[in-house]
Amino acid sequence: MSVAFTKEGDAEAFAADLPDRPISQHPNLVTPEGLAMIEAEFAAARAAYAAAQAAGGVADDRTAMARATRDLRYWSARRSTAQPVERDEGRTSVQFGDAVTFDREDGRTQTFRIVGEDEADPAKGSVSYVSPLARALMGKGVGDTAMVAGGEVEIVAIG
Repeated sequence: MSVAFTKEGDAEAFAADLPDRPISQHPNLVTPEGLAMIEAEFAAARAAYAAAQAAGGVADDRTAMARATRDLRYWSARRSTAQPVERDEGRTSVQFGDAVTFDREDGRTQTFRIVGEDEADPAKGSVSYVSPLARALMGKGVGDTAMVAGGEVEIVAIG
């Protein structure tokens, strides 16, 4: 179809039709910090929704309203399904919420904290408990080895 036969508002309508953010099928385990982050994101989504409504309604900025509505649905669902997990201080094996330090075969030492899906950020040193790395390390103790990304790692510290 030629551009001459489209309405100028079609691009805005398309942008406003945002798909929902995918929600994981895994249990929504969270650390205390993760629960606080979800609460903060939920509050921010409510504020964005209120701001989009106050800005003149759907007709003025459909994209902002659609984004706010989508985020509010997502964070509301994540908030309602959150399952806070406290670290068991008596355990000596890797568990949810732990920071795990391990040595790789190439001589690198890395540390990652095992957290919930919404709080995971590998660039900042945290991975989701459903990630292959976390799954390989869970239940292991200091001195144990695990296969990670095709190489062997040895756990040197858990905290």
